[in-house]
Amino acid sequence: MSTFAVMRLELRRLFVRPLGWVLGALTLAELAWRFVLLLGNFLAMQVRLAALPSAPGFTDMAGVPLLSSLLTGGFIPFGFTELALIVVPLLAMSTLAGERGNGTLPLLFGTGQSATAIVLGKYLALMAWLLLWLALTLAMPLSLAHATHIDWGKLAAATLGMVLLLAALAAIGVACSAFASHPAIAATAGILLVLALCSIQLGAQSAGVNNGLINWLALPTHLEPLLRGLVSTADIVWFVLLTALALALAVRRVAAEKERG
Repeated sequence: MSTFAVMRLELRRLFVRPLGWVLGALTLAELAWRFVLLLGNFLAMQVRLAALPSAPGFTDMAGVPLLSSLLTGGFIPFGFTELALIVVPLLAMSTLAGERGNGTLPLLFGTGQSATAIVLGKYLALMAWLLLWLALTLAMPLSLAHATHIDWGKLAAATLGMVLLLAALAAIGVACSAFASHPAIAATAGILLVLALCSIQLGAQSAGVNNGLINWLALPTHLEPLLRGLVSTADIVWFVLLTALALALAVRRVAAEKERG
């Protein structure tokens, strides 16, 4: 069994189980409603925006806010709950904790596959689902490309930011699933860890710290520039390091369990 065999098996489980379909349908329906509200707001302000020399366009008022609403509700004036914080941990919770609870994890160990291959296979399958989810979300503003002007550079930067975000959240979810004894515990731990990464900056700013280590550790510090169209190598490296660290911890935990078994 190879990494891609583990990936195919996990993908089959994601698409066979009702959880993935229910989450996909409900979240895409809510995102479509958000897009309608954003589009209505843009159309209502279009006459006033036309009189401004550097007014925000469709990308600033509908395209990027729709993508950013997956995590950062602050970019949207309607105050919706962040979806990715809930969706990713729920999908990732059973990747390894579910195998452990069902007693099927020793079967994967028995194939002779390494811990790295098992973790990467699970992670790549989860990323395939999330990228499809993101692509369907991105299709909403792209469906109006023929009728409006799209800032392709800014939309591409925001899309890159969301890909890096989902990759990091998926890695954290898999790592929590590797350490947890039950899927519910893995989901709870994943949500709390991401909330900590998102809210740590608020505490630092309230204490008057704006350029310290705590600010650098905060997730919004690196995501918000990408959503504004500013692509920085430092921000990309931060997401890559976070993803690699989470996957490395998951591999180490699975390897230790495999040795004990």
